[in-house]
Amino acid sequence: MKPRYWTQATRELSARDPVLKKLIAQHKGITLGSRGDAFQTLARAIVGQQISVKAAQSVWDRFAGAHAAVTPPVIAASSVEKLRACGLSGQKSGYLLDLASRFADGRLQSAHWTRLGDEALIEELIQVKGIGRWTAEMFMIFNLTRPDILPVGDLGLQKAMTMNYNRGRKVTPARMQRIGATWAPWRSVATWYMWRSLDPIAVEY
Repeated sequence: MKPRYWTQATRELSARDPVLKKLIAQHKGITLGSRGDAFQTLARAIVGQQISVKAAQSVWDRFAGAHAAVTPPVIAASSVEKLRACGLSGQKSGYLLDLASRFADGRLQSAHWTRLGDEALIEELIQVKGIGRWTAEMFMIFNLTRPDILPVGDLGLQKAMTMNYNRGRKVTPARMQRIGATWAPWRSVATWYMWRSLDPIAVEY
């Protein structure tokens, strides 16, 4: 389901940024959408760390197919060996088992996360093994559909900003922040369209 703020955000971004105006016009009819499952969103983000979207989807498909369901109890009962057979590294396998066990035994409870501010939620999430700032930001964009997240560490966003705003020269984090400041309070939406400039197929973590 389209986030309630999407129409307003695209209208305002189109009015202030000619690059986004063109991208928004080119990609009508598709929007950010939430999977609605906190565990699966975080698990997908861990799977996708430091690999391409295509590779991540391939590994996720094998991972999901190897288990009766992608739920905390089922994954917590799995093993490093089984996960590695799906194409996951030993490190990511450990992260996924730890994440599943935390959800399964109640150490992680997503019900209260909607009440936390962006930075407070990031601080809570990065206490979990294998979840850094990037993973927390992907969760806030793709699960909570928060409107104003700028994932400066995301390789896709870096590439898109380099291509669209810096004439092919590598963009610095400071430059990304300056560009992103003009997008507030809709930086998640602008980021989503930056990703579309690289890949028209919308990916959901």
